Amino acid sequence: MTHALSRRHLLLTAGAVGLNACSPGPADASERQYANSPFRRITDAQWRERLPRAAYDVLRHEATERAGTSPLNDEHRRGTFVCRGCELPLFRSQWKYDSGTGWPSFYDVIAANIGTKTDFAIGIPRTEYHCARCLGHQGHIFDDGPRPTGKRYCNNGLALSFRPA
Repeated sequence: MTHALSRRHLLLTAGAVGLNACSPGPADASERQYANSPFRRITDAQWRERLPRAAYDVLRHEATERAGTSPLNDEHRRGTFVCRGCELPLFRSQWKYDSGTGWPSFYDVIAANIGTKTDFAIGIPRTEYHCARCLGHQGHIFDDGPRPTGKRYCNNGLALSFRPA
């Protein structure tokens, strides 16, 4: 195996992925700690190779999975929900709740591990959030969540993996 090929294999094996279209604007403060991450240097072709098609479409091109289709809707064990692209922890299981929307929803997030931007895709401004390390699209934040935060982090299940405690 050549050095370049073994390096590529190592990065892919580690879950390394890069960004193509998720965050065209400047990174916000929560992303600065990850600015030199190898996850930011992986090509779009490597993303396609690494991820199942539907997860690739969500994480790399801001698609939305169909409501009610994620097995994570029924995940109630103790543990952590991590970015499917790079395994950065995003949510603790105790923050998950049934929002009635058909998508995994959380009222809190590990704030240092997400970045945000304004999304106008449906014609009105919404706050999109993404993984701060690999910039993979996760979902949107709404102000209709439960106490104590009043927030609803409405996540695509395809963008997450669950790690039991």
